[in-house]
Amino acid sequence: MEENFLVTNREDGWRLDKYVVEKVPDWISRNYVQKAIKQGQIIVNGNLKKPSYKVKNGEIISIEVPDKPPVIEVLPENIQLDILYEDKDIIVVNKPPFMIVHPVYNKVNGTLVNALLYHCKDLQGIGGEIRPGIVHRLDKNTSGAIVIAKNDLAHQSLSKQFKERKTKKNYIALVKGILKKKAGEINAPIARHPNIRIKMAVVPGGKESITAYKVIKEFKNISSLVWIRLKTGRTHQIRVHFKYIGHPLLGDEVYGNPSGDYKYDISRQMLHAIKLGLYHPRTNEWMEFVAPIPQDFKSAIINLDKVSRKYKRDKDSKIV
Repeated sequence: MEENFLVTNREDGWRLDKYVVEKVPDWISRNYVQKAIKQGQIIVNGNLKKPSYKVKNGEIISIEVPDKPPVIEVLPENIQLDILYEDKDIIVVNKPPFMIVHPVYNKVNGTLVNALLYHCKDLQGIGGEIRPGIVHRLDKNTSGAIVIAKNDLAHQSLSKQFKERKTKKNYIALVKGILKKKAGEINAPIARHPNIRIKMAVVPGGKESITAYKVIKEFKNISSLVWIRLKTGRTHQIRVHFKYIGHPLLGDEVYGNPSGDYKYDISRQMLHAIKLGLYHPRTNEWMEFVAPIPQDFKSAIINLDKVSRKYKRDKDSKIV
């Protein structure tokens, strides 16, 4: 529902995001408001503005006020976890593919949070009801290492580390084709796709996004196995960056064309968070955790390798 508000003399000079927060219902956060402004859902006299814009007396602020979301009850579930490390402050899990990290409005069970609430009896109340203990995320179809805070001290410390880029995140991926540069960096800004809101894209003026990579192995001209280090942590960063350079991830239904990948027994984007480094929130000790590669990823590598070997044998036999 759209509502219009007139800026009064009292509010003259306020930041736009501050002004809107005062006008909308209490359950709408300032972070939500800032995103809504950037996405054009909040406008000033019919024009797009930044969250920091200083409103002026007499201006009309048009706001699309969303309906209040229903209350979600998140229940513990006895779901097996592959625990890489655990103490009284943190738990590090090797998340399987096809599991989402936290509940959303159309999916309230079978998530990592449901499993964590069963395993960690005192997790409730840390970081919110829907995302207790969650300080970073992995996409539903991405597997690998993820750390969860078990108390407020750990939550604050880990959140700060991720924000200040003090953590170390390494991934492996199977991408399409053979990369000309066997090692390098992809430095291209990422923002919400201008036309398709559920996607991200390389957009001029987007947030700084840097992905370092090194090719580990090549499979004929079909695919490359790549070791990746994230230097920033944008939504879908790896998937967007490799699509941008013309080598989308195998199995990626959003940023690639996976129809030809199924013959290698691939049913999801081939991305695995293999290594996670961080400072322990209580002791400040540097710790690194390695997540074993899941079976479906191993199978994809084996199948690609078989095709490569067969191609080489056929090629050699023709030469002879």
